[in-house]
Amino acid sequence: MSYRDTVKIQNVVGSTGIDQELALEQLAKDLEGSDYNPDNFPGLIYRLQDPKATTLIFRSGKIVCTGSQSVDLLTEAITIVFGELSELGIPVPEEPDITIQNIVSGADLGEALNLNALAIGLGLESVEYEPEQFPGLVYRLDDPSVVILLFGSGKLVITGAKTYEEAVEGVEVVAERVSDLGLL
Repeated sequence: MSYRDTVKIQNVVGSTGIDQELALEQLAKDLEGSDYNPDNFPGLIYRLQDPKATTLIFRSGKIVCTGSQSVDLLTEAITIVFGELSELGIPVPEEPDITIQNIVSGADLGEALNLNALAIGLGLESVEYEPEQFPGLVYRLDDPSVVILLFGSGKLVITGAKTYEEAVEGVEVVAERVSDLGLL
């Protein structure tokens, strides 16, 4: 059975940069709706409404974008920020060079899981399960290189993926292993 249809992206985090120092105090005045409080956080926080995303702009020129629900929306958000910086007279590259840092997704195996049995069955070397600390089982995969949180409800959270396909592949690997253990 394929679980591909249950995998939904919740958040994409990507980074880029403009290779020059920025005066964040001035930028905070020029970018309407931005928030800059260096006592709390070293970067300028700039939220976009359409597409919905938050960009963190650092003095070094590094820009991190989070909160998008797809790589395309993240790219659109960064392109908008580049356009606004350009309008302020700040030289920016023609095309942003974006690195996807993390895609967080959710999925559902469709039935309840016995996390105690899974902790033993999946192998203690790649599992963290301390129900007194956190209600989910943390399962680290090597291939694909993702971390999957499994919950007793059968719901999953996939983190560390660089592409949607990696997230789907991680869910398929986990479903197969859980099934092979006779626990699905």
